[in-house]
Amino acid sequence: MPSPVIIALDFASQDEALALVDRLGAEAGFYKVGLQLLTEAGPAVVRELVGRGKQVFLDLKTHEIPHSVMGAVHAAGKLGACMVTVHASGGSAVLRAAVEAAQPYPQLRVLALTVITSLADDDLPEIGLAPSVRAQVERLALLAAACGCHGVVASAQEAAFLKPMLPRDALIVTPGIQLGDGAPPDQVRVATPGQARQNGATHIVMGRSITQAADPLVAYRAAARAMG
Repeated sequence: MPSPVIIALDFASQDEALALVDRLGAEAGFYKVGLQLLTEAGPAVVRELVGRGKQVFLDLKTHEIPHSVMGAVHAAGKLGACMVTVHASGGSAVLRAAVEAAQPYPQLRVLALTVITSLADDDLPEIGLAPSVRAQVERLALLAAACGCHGVVASAQEAAFLKPMLPRDALIVTPGIQLGDGAPPDQVRVATPGQARQNGATHIVMGRSITQAADPLVAYRAAARAMG
């Protein structure tokens, strides 16, 4: 069973991404491919990772009409991804379409993205929402569960109150995770791996704290230990 630490391959090329995968070796088995690498390298990088026996979190963050979302989720399943993200703010029709599209792929889990971790309460009025982030995350997470999504993406701070309100087997994937090493985050709702685990996260997503560490394997091992 791979560690619940998902390493974000936010690199400008497939060669750079795979160089890190090679450096981490067999210990690290779970990687996130996001918009930057997918746009740069295309789906071949996902196929390469799956071919190496790695699990892939395909972070599409789709926010489209249901038909388009169905197509994207279907494509993610064909590639062999085990997680894919859909914006919960797309509404129930979008979420149900994503869940339906994932059904032919037993390994694929649909995660509903609640509120991106770069937003705080003060930012919500700018996009037409009333504070607080907590209220918005709670609303969208419950909608996602009602639509049959396998889990949610939310910050570690929200994981603490989401855990008891979501189904027992729901995944709570938390980005914005730092090792507390002073690396400047571009998110505002951040936490350490230990805090995420204590709050009920099932998985954490880590980028620069591992990928830009002096020794990425040492950093990865520290995060994996903290997640138990």
